Amino acid sequence: MTTSNSRPRPTSNLPVIANYDSAHLTIGAGVAIFHIATSQVVVCYHSKDRYWFLPKGRRDAGEDSGTGAEREGFEESGYRNRLLPVPLRHRQPQAHQSKSAASPFMTEPVWTQLMPVTRSTQYMLFWYIAETLPPDVEQSLSERSRQENGAYVIPPPYPKAMTITERIALDKNVTPVKHENTGVNEDEALYESYLLPINEAQERLRGTIMADVVRSGWEAIEARMEMEESNKSAKGS
Repeated sequence: MTTSNSRPRPTSNLPVIANYDSAHLTIGAGVAIFHIATSQVVVCYHSKDRYWFLPKGRRDAGEDSGTGAEREGFEESGYRNRLLPVPLRHRQPQAHQSKSAASPFMTEPVWTQLMPVTRSTQYMLFWYIAETLPPDVEQSLSERSRQENGAYVIPPPYPKAMTITERIALDKNVTPVKHENTGVNEDEALYESYLLPINEAQERLRGTIMADVVRSGWEAIEARMEMEESNKSAKGS
């Protein structure tokens, strides 16, 4: 599953001190949606302005940023998805539980961006790692959406006990469902989406932090697989 990419990685900016009230801050979320079984990732293309990007957008009021990332991923690309717990270096504390019970896999953002919207308004964007849905979950959510007049349905989380290898087995000879006309405005109607090999996706996104979202996400998926295989071997010895 390994892909090669020798380009230098982007580095984090130095910390800043800034303050924004609710009227001058927009919070958004974006997502790299992987189809792990085929080593591909969903990338969008703006058919009018002719640029490549990962799906992203503003979270709704009261919506969790991770849930917003999943929803925006679906609306802009047409692929239902759910956040994928992976091993990441991060600075968040663990929930109040014993260290032995804490999972090494989490759904924290892999990158965060700060960008101006106007001269007085700030945009904060969180980038997450996700996966396409297995056939049974896809079918269940599509049925529920039809029953609710096309409303978006939040997917269930990735099962805690499921390994990546077990997850891949569910997608044997399966192509993820791509829903049409999921955009919510005229601009999103111009978006096209494609499942691309990891290296090609990075090339299309070259020069943006989104290329490293894909790179970091895929490396984290491979790291999770290695950890699970190592744990399986240790139990069998």
